[in-house]
Amino acid sequence: MDRIALSPFNPQLELGEVQVYDSTLRDGEQMPGIAFSLEQKVAIARKLDEVRVPQIEAGFPAVSEGEKRSIRAISKLNLDAEILALSRVVKGDIDAAVDAGVDMVLLFVATSDIHLRYKFNKPREYVLEKVVESLDYCRSRGVRAALSCEDSTRTELDFLFRVYQAAEGAGAERLGITDTVGCASPEAIEMMVRETRKRFRTPLSVHLHNDYGLALANAIAGVKAGAVAVATTVNGIGERAGNVPLEEFVATMKFVYGKELGVDASRLKELCELVASYSKVPLGRNHPLVGDNVFAHESGIHVAAVLSCPLTYESIPPEMVGNKRHLLLGKHSGAHYIRKRLEELGVSATEEQVSTILAKVKALGEVKGRVSDTDFEDLVKEVLHPEEHFKA
Repeated sequence: MDRIALSPFNPQLELGEVQVYDSTLRDGEQMPGIAFSLEQKVAIARKLDEVRVPQIEAGFPAVSEGEKRSIRAISKLNLDAEILALSRVVKGDIDAAVDAGVDMVLLFVATSDIHLRYKFNKPREYVLEKVVESLDYCRSRGVRAALSCEDSTRTELDFLFRVYQAAEGAGAERLGITDTVGCASPEAIEMMVRETRKRFRTPLSVHLHNDYGLALANAIAGVKAGAVAVATTVNGIGERAGNVPLEEFVATMKFVYGKELGVDASRLKELCELVASYSKVPLGRNHPLVGDNVFAHESGIHVAAVLSCPLTYESIPPEMVGNKRHLLLGKHSGAHYIRKRLEELGVSATEEQVSTILAKVKALGEVKGRVSDTDFEDLVKEVLHPEEHFKA
């Protein structure tokens, strides 16, 4: 039996290198209510490196002295992952990032008319000047640099291309398309990446927000159109509705599209649980792939099938993303699983007794939602009475 059982209609993508640059420590921490300690940031960075995330955006050094200290501490860990830091097109920001020892500076600048008018209060020509000036300054400081346009998806394309042209000419290592308010469709992202690739040789990245629940779909659209880097956060945490979830993007690319990103998918759940613990944002039971319910089965028909062949109701074994299978007892349970559980307890029962136990399980499940192992043993004893029915 194959280890995975996906739709035969899924396309297998023939792509070049695609990498994630994880922003849990920067954009993830910008989620209201989250403030990682230095020790927690170091632990998350180590865990990201252990699961082989190739690039870690460690923070935004201009935010505070504490932020600079944490980025410097992560840079000194000598991880295999490259360490990135966010910077405005401002020399002081660039100095802070370089002094923190990062491998690459992620420059960003607002480009949409709405940002230029109401936030930046600067003309378009000023943006073009600052892009070139900042990239030149990065080069003078001996650090690699990328340039992303904030609010790209609401920027007039002609101006967006003028900014990219200036950035490419000034030596940007990567050009970034950013869906700052998460309002773009997959079709829009595909078009923007495709048209940008036609015009520029510099590799493209996408940074996408999840306001409409489209971040993962947009990331896939971007990669299919030629983007080579995708910004993610563990558990999808971040401002407002969050960002592209690292665990979902890695697993979808690996199992659904057949594209290996080099990240150890078997350790995704432990990574997600670590970040959930530190962020105090609980991991939902139905969180894709790593939630406790994803490989949990209660329905009698489902449980019977899973006992025969897990791939009937699981497209991959749970261990492939670090999860576990849970067969539960409750109001949806069936006789097949009752017999299985009695066998595990070393108990023999007639079909009439099995039916009685099942009825009691269903009734208790109606009240409690889930019947625990202890509950089940109590019900079995209640029906069968003699303690000697249980193996010593």
